[in-house]
Amino acid sequence: MQLKESRSEGLLRVYDVAVPASDLEKRLVAKIEEVRPRVRINGFRPGKVPVSHIRKVYGPSIMQDIINETLQASTQQALDQAKVRAASQPSLDLKSDLNKVVSGEADLAFELSVEVMPDFEPADIKTISITRPVAPVEDKQIDDALAELAKSNRQFEDKDGAAEDGDAVVVDFVGKIDGEAFEGGAANDAVVVIGSGQFIPGFEDQLKGVKAGDEKVLKVTFPEDYGVETLKAKPAEFETKVKQVRAPKETALDDDFAKQLGFEGVANLREAIRSRIEEDHGRQSRAKAKRALFDTLDKQHDFPLPPRMVDAEFNQIWAQIERDRQAGQIDPTDEGKTDEELRAEYRRIAERRVRLGLLLAEIGRKNRVEVSQQEMDQEVIRQARNFPGRERQFIDMYRKNAQLEAQLRAPLYEEKVVNYVLEIADVTNKTVTREELFAEDEPESAAVKADAEPAAKPARKKKAKAESEAAEE
Repeated sequence: MQLKESRSEGLLRVYDVAVPASDLEKRLVAKIEEVRPRVRINGFRPGKVPVSHIRKVYGPSIMQDIINETLQASTQQALDQAKVRAASQPSLDLKSDLNKVVSGEADLAFELSVEVMPDFEPADIKTISITRPVAPVEDKQIDDALAELAKSNRQFEDKDGAAEDGDAVVVDFVGKIDGEAFEGGAANDAVVVIGSGQFIPGFEDQLKGVKAGDEKVLKVTFPEDYGVETLKAKPAEFETKVKQVRAPKETALDDDFAKQLGFEGVANLREAIRSRIEEDHGRQSRAKAKRALFDTLDKQHDFPLPPRMVDAEFNQIWAQIERDRQAGQIDPTDEGKTDEELRAEYRRIAERRVRLGLLLAEIGRKNRVEVSQQEMDQEVIRQARNFPGRERQFIDMYRKNAQLEAQLRAPLYEEKVVNYVLEIADVTNKTVTREELFAEDEPESAAVKADAEPAAKPARKKKAKAESEAAEE
């Protein structure tokens, strides 16, 4: 491989890389010899297919694979030879005519552009001091969680009389707009719990006072942000037949109730609830400690940032902002600001993210923090569970794609570095209430938004239900 630096600007390095055609030819010959015993072609005995025939039939595809492998290997080899540490994924610009390279008529030549790590020294971790909020689990939280659990698992019994708030009404309905039934607007034996807020505004309230056997037309208007475009803000009428009115039964929070949920008794159920709440508190406590750590690190360090990395991060953030705008979901803290002001703010966020990313990478390198292959395998398997029935394809895709694997490794690496720093830094626990623990931090600057992923992504509204449940919110 031949390497020549063609440009050096700040943190950007550009190299001309060339792999001789003779090297590619040697790899092609070796690969053909490797696969020859396994090649099956009609007219030839197994393992006896002439090399020339294999080259003619499979040579171009084999060479294409060799080129792809060579590009990846040559990139790392070029970085090693140039003795530079890449701050981000290098970019390649092929200079050769690929057809001529495949046919062996030309060298494989490409331009390698890479932004290198800036030269800086991380602050001494032992000098970092942060406060971590912690909140104990109170008995009232467990009692409230149990009451909510009982409410969500409550039973109903038939009732003689008019429906009231909290009752379940079993109905058949047909929804119409301008007198015409619309797709997904009908249902049979639908259970409507009055006051639950599961159906569009006005639907449940109009069922108060109905009795079994009643027929009533419910007049409602679909919300402007409804999930079905053709129904947004449309007035509709639902012709409704009441089949049953059922009143909620009192749920006893005893061992029998706990056993219905799969626990030995109510004591075990309470302990399970306590554990879940403790886990929630622990995650939130760590999230706030991590944010405090990032704020401290950001204030302590100032070094040149690779422009391309900042641009890429900003473009990713701004693309999300545009998507949120189109969906009508604007961050409240962005309202009233011009595009110029927002771009400046989110560029600072991008700079902060890049700065922290490079800083964590350097801290991890200096302290030999690594993500093991076992940890990677476990994460791939965990992610694959999100694709039931396609787990094997997902796992194979990540194992065969170095870039996808790197994207998966990055957050694991960040968490390991953060854990390492929090173990060594001076971390003081401060006892707070649950409300204080989960309270949103005051956005003194864009730094608070910078910890969201993707950046500045506002809280989402409830997703609209399917058209087959058009009356529901």
